[in-house]
Amino acid sequence: MSPSIPSPSTDALQIRPMRPEEISIAIDCAAAEGWNPGLADAACFATVDPQGFLIGEFDGETAATVSCVNYGASFAFLGFYIVRPDLRGRGLGLQIWNAAIAHAGSRVIGLDGVVAQQGNYRKSGFMLAYANIRYGGTVAPVRDIPHCGVMPLSEIPLAD
Repeated sequence: MSPSIPSPSTDALQIRPMRPEEISIAIDCAAAEGWNPGLADAACFATVDPQGFLIGEFDGETAATVSCVNYGASFAFLGFYIVRPDLRGRGLGLQIWNAAIAHAGSRVIGLDGVVAQQGNYRKSGFMLAYANIRYGGTVAPVRDIPHCGVMPLSEIPLAD
């Protein structure tokens, strides 16, 4: 039997917009989860909505991240919703999630979420639009097939 971990008080998570130089924190957290955001994506999103990336700090350290970037008056996109693994299950994620939803206001919100959280997304009113399938592996080169009409791109004149 493991010892119980006391839950933090509801005011223990300090939520604020990330400064531009902190956006890499969200990228690093996503990479640690095995996600592969584009290396320059977050900076582009932050240009659209500088207040759209939030950080939650607990005991002076990063505890959670989320983005909810507002694109105009009618649409927002939510992502980078991550709680530090050792702090999960304590309500901190819900706090930063609610802050992100509040930032979107009355806009329609889209999100690309993880399968394990789909039940929670439904609780917040989200509906699954479609499923993604991701494949991975190593492609072995095929050497015996003729390359009919295939040529290096560098040999094609740019004007063509």
